[in-house]
Amino acid sequence: MADKLKTVIVEDEELARNLLKSFLKSIDKVEIIGECENGFEGVKVINELKPDLVFLDIQMPKITGFEMLELLEHKPNIIFATAYDQYALKAFEYNAADYLLKPYSKDRLTEAVDKVVERIQKEGVSSDVADKVSDFPKEEYLDRIVVKDRHKIHISPVDQVRYIESMDDYVMIYTTEGRYMKQKTMKYFEAALNPNDFIRIHRSYIVKVDEINEIQQYEKESYIVILHDKTKLKVSKTGYKNLKEVLNF
Repeated sequence: MADKLKTVIVEDEELARNLLKSFLKSIDKVEIIGECENGFEGVKVINELKPDLVFLDIQMPKITGFEMLELLEHKPNIIFATAYDQYALKAFEYNAADYLLKPYSKDRLTEAVDKVVERIQKEGVSSDVADKVSDFPKEEYLDRIVVKDRHKIHISPVDQVRYIESMDDYVMIYTTEGRYMKQKTMKYFEAALNPNDFIRIHRSYIVKVDEINEIQQYEKESYIVILHDKTKLKVSKTGYKNLKEVLNF
């Protein structure tokens, strides 16, 4: 770590951003090197400037703070600064440096910065919170999927997802608008998607129920699912059992 913590602020509310900046300017350990109004800017600025510390709001337009973390290549220490307390326990469970609940005092902010300095002195600059936060157990099922593709960020409503295919450490997400690769596990999507709408039919496939046009026997005790566009997907024994339970046949 340099003499000061290189710090980026990601906060959509101007008043909150200005208040945070005014507090931080009086803390000698901090140097503000960037500020962003939304998660899209946050991804670009953090990956380019590689800060030691990021103050991050959670509820923001376009993409949330959690979704933004999934897209980072550089992994700084994170202090969440938010008006919502429901994510606090999970944030600490997954190694966030601190969690500031608005409105917070300058003393509370200074305490959070001191924690980061102490952590860096013990563990180094990098933090694994961005990795762990992407596997947060969701209190609600996903309603959209955010994917970074080179210099573009795609936001696909779950309603547009047709099926998902496992590809080693990645998945290919097939939607009505195209297909997108994302570094996630099938286990994650199996838990994150509404089971009334999506079925795990094979170790390699999760399919949207409304996309299924037909189920055919392929060989003895072997089946395939045929989608409305004629795509054919393998079905395992467990997958066939899941189909029977959800479709009630």
